[in-house]
Amino acid sequence: MIPQHNHLLAALPSGDLERLRPHLKLVSLPLGKALYESGNPLRHVYFPIDSIVSLLYLMTNGASAEIALVGNDGVVGISLFMGGETTSSGAVVQSAGYAFRLQGSLLKSEFLRAGALQHLLLRYTQALLTQMAQTAVCNRHHSLEQQLCRWLLLSLDRLPTKELVMTQQSIANMVGVRREGVTEAARRLREAGLIQYRRGHILVLDRLAIEARACECYAVVKRESDRLLKGKTPFAP
Repeated sequence: MIPQHNHLLAALPSGDLERLRPHLKLVSLPLGKALYESGNPLRHVYFPIDSIVSLLYLMTNGASAEIALVGNDGVVGISLFMGGETTSSGAVVQSAGYAFRLQGSLLKSEFLRAGALQHLLLRYTQALLTQMAQTAVCNRHHSLEQQLCRWLLLSLDRLPTKELVMTQQSIANMVGVRREGVTEAARRLREAGLIQYRRGHILVLDRLAIEARACECYAVVKRESDRLLKGKTPFAP
């Protein structure tokens, strides 16, 4: 695995990437690992390669809800370069894999150069804020099946395969609903021939049909992400 397997790192000019390369450490991210918790200082940022990290808000009663997904499209730990150092949310590995880890102080030093990395990270932050806002809207106004389709599509966009290793209980925890609701929504998708599900493995059989069943929230997030991050240099208007 190489740093360029992460889209943000791949978009950096060669000189900027070479400056970071000696400090990028490839680490394994096992399923369920907490990369940071609410209120704790952030020491590192993570650039996922083939893993997905959920940004979660944990309630005092133990319930949780996902506010955004981060995969090979971005970086976990934006509070470090935004000046907050801590955050009210947590970050938990949703799909196991690998990421490149970078010490927070090094990222901040590079960010303060006001060069390509700063521009790229600010664009990514805007895309992530769009995802957070749209997730809130989706959870309030759309059906659980539509939410599940959105979640599947966002996850697929950040993985190299069409298969997700995730239990229905885990999905329920991410979406913030009861497991029975996810089971029923997944059953309808399976009976329609759109997915296969067995022992915590979800295989997407018909992505286009899932896109058709999803609400507009997925398209909004993808369109904004593509506008900000794909096919543009960090300095493009």
